[in-house]
Amino acid sequence: MKITEGYMPFRGFKTYYRIVGEPNPDQAPLLLIHGGPGSSHNYFELIDDYAKTGRQLIMYDQVGCGRSSLPEDPAIYVKETWVAELIALREYLHLDQVHLLGQSWGGMLEMYYLTSFDPQGIKSVMINGSPASIKLWTQEQHRLISYLSDQDRAAIAESERTGDFSGPKYLMANDHYMARYCWDAPDENSPEPLRRPTNGKRASLIAEGPNEFTENGTISDFDVTDQLHRIHVPVLVTNGTDDLCTPLIAKAVYDHIPNAQWHLFANSRHLALLDQHDEFIEVLDQWLKAND
Repeated sequence: MKITEGYMPFRGFKTYYRIVGEPNPDQAPLLLIHGGPGSSHNYFELIDDYAKTGRQLIMYDQVGCGRSSLPEDPAIYVKETWVAELIALREYLHLDQVHLLGQSWGGMLEMYYLTSFDPQGIKSVMINGSPASIKLWTQEQHRLISYLSDQDRAAIAESERTGDFSGPKYLMANDHYMARYCWDAPDENSPEPLRRPTNGKRASLIAEGPNEFTENGTISDFDVTDQLHRIHVPVLVTNGTDDLCTPLIAKAVYDHIPNAQWHLFANSRHLALLDQHDEFIEVLDQWLKAND
């Protein structure tokens, strides 16, 4: 299968992109938008094989992540930069007709893009595990924390009180929380793409904050709930039953988008394409075929 890699010049920086497969006039390409802020395209390589169906896959590292430029200026790490980059990439790669799939922060970026820019040529959108409101997200994270052990809850409460997120008890508690609701810390048995560094620490700290439940970065005021009614393309919302993106968060997105559909992965955490790979591919395939 043909894999093409390259860099798009963007505001004096470089955005890395990776294209799997060939263009196909009968199937619009699928553009994959990773999470974070501060993750990378790496986990999307787990669906490379899907390109064998004849559909081209396009993934990229947002500026500040992965193999793209890693600017030091904190002013760059805002949603406005990343949406401008998405717009530029569509133009640069001539993605006139395209399906979008955004995971976590990637889905937030899609919602912002669709509600504020009314882009043309979007055949369909998948929003995987993404909140429309960070306020609701943090509320729900604290509810999820309440299911952890007494020890872990106490460690997290103490770190929130002091603002110190470096102690061993907090770090262990956060690991337990992430393993339960997000994904396992990569080890030698993990798929190779998941073991690769994402290089997104700076982006994550500036845009999000120290963790998933202390959102004090540049996207902490993100809320597009009241704008979602502007979205007029087919949308599939997905999340997992054991997901950082709880069913309540997913429902708040689904409820506000006209004619949206929703798929709940019954045994998944924050990355269904990892936890329930085959079902994820099946859902994706049916959705894209229905909207070509």
